[in-house]
Amino acid sequence: MATVIALLLFGGTVAKSAQFPLHVWLPDTAEGPSPALALIHAATMVSAGVFLIIRTFPIFAAVESGVQMTVVAAIGAFTAIFSSIIAIAQNDIKRVLAFSTISQLGYMVAALGIGAYVAGAFHLITHAFFKALLFLGSGSVIHGMEHGRRELRIANCESQTHVGTHSPCSPLEEFNPNDMLNMGGLAKRMPRTFWTFLTGGLALSGFPLVTAGFWSKDQIMAQAYERSPVVFWVLAAAAGLTAFYTMRQVCMTFFGQPRTQVAEHAPESVPSMTVPLIILAIFTVGLGWAGIPTHFPVIGGIIPNWFHHFIGQTIETTIETGHATEAAHGFVWEPPALWVIFALGGLALGWLVYGWKPMRAGETDRVEAAMRKVWLGWLYACLRDCFYFDEIYQATFVRGSILLADLFYAFDHGAVDGLVNLIGRFGRAISRVSDWLDAHVVDALVKLAGRVGRGLSDASAFLDLHVVDGAVNGVGVVVRAGGRDIRRLQTGRIQNYLLWVSVAMLALVLAFLIILFLQEYLYQISLAVLALVVTLLVISVLRSRKFS
Repeated sequence: MATVIALLLFGGTVAKSAQFPLHVWLPDTAEGPSPALALIHAATMVSAGVFLIIRTFPIFAAVESGVQMTVVAAIGAFTAIFSSIIAIAQNDIKRVLAFSTISQLGYMVAALGIGAYVAGAFHLITHAFFKALLFLGSGSVIHGMEHGRRELRIANCESQTHVGTHSPCSPLEEFNPNDMLNMGGLAKRMPRTFWTFLTGGLALSGFPLVTAGFWSKDQIMAQAYERSPVVFWVLAAAAGLTAFYTMRQVCMTFFGQPRTQVAEHAPESVPSMTVPLIILAIFTVGLGWAGIPTHFPVIGGIIPNWFHHFIGQTIETTIETGHATEAAHGFVWEPPALWVIFALGGLALGWLVYGWKPMRAGETDRVEAAMRKVWLGWLYACLRDCFYFDEIYQATFVRGSILLADLFYAFDHGAVDGLVNLIGRFGRAISRVSDWLDAHVVDALVKLAGRVGRGLSDASAFLDLHVVDGAVNGVGVVVRAGGRDIRRLQTGRIQNYLLWVSVAMLALVLAFLIILFLQEYLYQISLAVLALVVTLLVISVLRSRKFS
């Protein structure tokens, strides 16, 4: 788990400190103002990724497998030499420094990858000063070129006025003040900028003993020689390339004769721009004295190595593994001798190529010309175009992202919107069907239910009025008619009552006999008697209504 965490943290460093393969964004920032680049490239924003590893170094060093340290060292070393190679073919003065920044950040990352904690932190600080000096120095050069262009235009206008031409001054041709091919001879025109820039360039190259860059690089190289010979030789080669392109930059900018009229008119920058350069140049030289190893011959120990004790104690007291502990060692002459040979050799080669016989106006870059002679012009084009990483990323990640966005857009408009529209149409169809059912079925059923209810109500009213009320009224009429007829029997005469009693007894006897002898026909006889009684009742009712 710790390995995964360390690698994730290192991923942030790769992006923030422009390590391979996420290095392509940093050279493009060289278009910004030089003071801003002196701050963000040299000391703050870009260095924040390296500072992340420094602050979380115990996490990296505590994992026993060491895979994360190997990855860190490999990426840092490759970035250092890779960026140095590209810087050789750059003509923009600030773009050279941008690739130099990537390379030096690779130095720091490689140092932390091999466990050189104090050396990496020391190089981070010294680099902030001499790289800020170089960026401000390049800004001073560009500022001088811009003023030279303005003075040249004023001179052209005055000459046209002198010969009697009243037409507007003809504009100058397009001119790039950042292009070192347009410079040359500025050492005489801008002496303060030249000497301070040269100081920063020597510190960047690791010029021995007198520059801070030497002392910070030397500590990295000494520990790389002991712990990882592969990293040592890669960084030594990167040191030689760094010295070469630095001397190339100095020679193309300041030595020889001006290669353009603008360079001939370039003035020295104002004190507000050159005084900071002088201050930074002092730190570029003197800051290294704070980190001279105590075991270095002759001068070691004269100035206390307080930086090592101050920074090193934070890691020595917490990490006891042999891989990460930065204990002091005795002086070994091979590492400084070897890498200084590379550095001085790079400076000497750069002087021989560009300084011994300075370039002339319109001359092709000498590295490019030499490579073309041995049929390696294509390789120089690759270096100049940064091995086409921008084009590769444009063709893969950028266009791939655009293609993916187009696919999502097409899916959204074709599938999602189509599905949504289909659902909308389906819902609209359901709504129309519901409206039709409501208008033609539900309303019809409601109306039918109303009609049936009204019919049932009418039938109920008819039954209540004619059947129920008729039956009740009929019973009353029958009872009243029967009472009227029976009342006639009450004559008050005993003989009539006895007659009716005799008749009744005779009828009962007759009925008993009938029941006794005519049991089989009892049901029919009962119906006949019932019919007779009903008939007599009806006749009585009718008679009573007639006489009433």
